[in-house]
Amino acid sequence: MSKSISLNVNGKPYSVDVDPDMPLLYVLRDELGLNNPHFGCGLAQCGACTVHLNGQPTRSCVTPISAVGGGMIVTLAGLGSRDHPHPLQTAYVEEQVPQCGYCINGWIMTAAAFLRDKKNPTEAEIKEALQGLKCRCGTHISILRAVKRAAGTMG
Repeated sequence: MSKSISLNVNGKPYSVDVDPDMPLLYVLRDELGLNNPHFGCGLAQCGACTVHLNGQPTRSCVTPISAVGGGMIVTLAGLGSRDHPHPLQTAYVEEQVPQCGYCINGWIMTAAAFLRDKKNPTEAEIKEALQGLKCRCGTHISILRAVKRAAGTMG
């Protein structure tokens, strides 16, 4: 049974007619046509689907749209722009992190929320904050360098 649901995604209002149990990820990709976040595992274990919901990193593959409740959703596309990238986006380019790029959404969205709340983190704190995210290409060391670099510009 479809229901009209209002959303705010990346600062823009939307209204969608969907099943209230539909995962937020599917609404963002299939209904709104956004190409991030990504579907990874569908079990909230890899992080590729991470968005910010009211400022908190949220695994959108297991979050029903009915749980969003008019919250503010920010995707990777809303974090920064080509002209004004987020410091993490800049650091990822400078550290040449991307290989396949599929997991970047989760890593950057999780790290952005962490760095917003934790200035000048230690390497151990960064590793703990990013625990549970997966990168099949094995770019973990480059990712840590990029998060440290971004932290240095945000502190």
